[in-house]
Amino acid sequence: MIPITQPQLGEAEAEAAARVVRSGWLSQGPEVAAFEAEFAQMVGAPHACAVSNCTTALHLALTALGIGPGDEVITASHSFIATANVIRQTGATPVFADIELGGFNLDPDAVSRAITPRTRAVLAVHQIGMPCDLGAILPIARAHGLRVIEDAACAAGAQIRLGDQWSAIGSPHADIACFSFHPRKVITTGEGGMLTTRDPQLDATFRLLRQHGMSVPDTVRHAAREVVLESYPVSGFNYRMSDLQAAVGRVQLAALPQIVARRRELAGSYRRKLADIDGLTPPAEPDWARSNWQSYCVRLPQGARQIEVMQSMLDSGVATRRGIMCAHLEPAYAGLRTAPLPRSEAAHRECILLPLFPQMTEAMQDEVAFALHAALHASHGLSAVRALSRELVR
Repeated sequence: MIPITQPQLGEAEAEAAARVVRSGWLSQGPEVAAFEAEFAQMVGAPHACAVSNCTTALHLALTALGIGPGDEVITASHSFIATANVIRQTGATPVFADIELGGFNLDPDAVSRAITPRTRAVLAVHQIGMPCDLGAILPIARAHGLRVIEDAACAAGAQIRLGDQWSAIGSPHADIACFSFHPRKVITTGEGGMLTTRDPQLDATFRLLRQHGMSVPDTVRHAAREVVLESYPVSGFNYRMSDLQAAVGRVQLAALPQIVARRRELAGSYRRKLADIDGLTPPAEPDWARSNWQSYCVRLPQGARQIEVMQSMLDSGVATRRGIMCAHLEPAYAGLRTAPLPRSEAAHRECILLPLFPQMTEAMQDEVAFALHAALHASHGLSAVRALSRELVR
């Protein structure tokens, strides 16, 4: 079976975890602090705060910005459901805007149309590692006095060009950027997340809220030569990352440039290997974006049946995933009034994600291409697939 993805882990990560076990300090501590500093340096951010996962990172971001009941936050329905859930968890209302034509990220024009007097923020997703059009979204938000949070869950290692300058996603370009280190992502700590910001007050708020609102971190208490008593000036959360996770993350982070380079190489190879399938649309990278290719999402030819194609490929030993979900189509969001989202629904219905991970070989990619050709032939009766499939086998 060729999996949809596979974390790139080895002895270095195992030794990092063992080092923490031997140290006797397992919870948030020196490894977390080191991971934060190294991540901030990697993406060019003044501040980075590690947390338990990206969902808690997004929730902290909204909470720190004062988003709450009565507020509206514009975002994409075409995203993992956590993006919408965190808005609801603050008491605010998600307002879904459609995605761009031919892509998978928020359409700036749709964002503009969704703004009302109750809008407080835009939660912009860098979907499947492809930077969204911040060059257009940020001016719209600033003109209306809105805060912008980047849901960069999938985007570690991606880059964007604003003006003449290339910079890493997470610099950040908006008020806050939030990352995930789930095993499906480009680098992993098992679970884990990170917030980056240029605002020192926001960073201080993240650090206070992630640890129960505790005025003095336990690391400070344990290092003190005199008794230190903490207080709890605000109600906070337990959103901490452990030192075990951070130690693994530090090893992963050091390999991030090489991991992204390999993913970009594999994405280019896919484009060549799939070029002869009539009607198949590969993902497009704007000239102002450099994706980390966290996922490779293709739009199936018109008339191809998504689930049948996926099942045929699974039967051939190749895992896939359906197009990115749409939160507004899920029972949890039934009844939420929303503008028409035809592009989001079409992408969800017509696209599939193909396997992509650094350890993939050319033979594996050939097998994926063969399975996709065969599945489309069975589902859609495309011409010339058999001849091309035989060529791939040779």
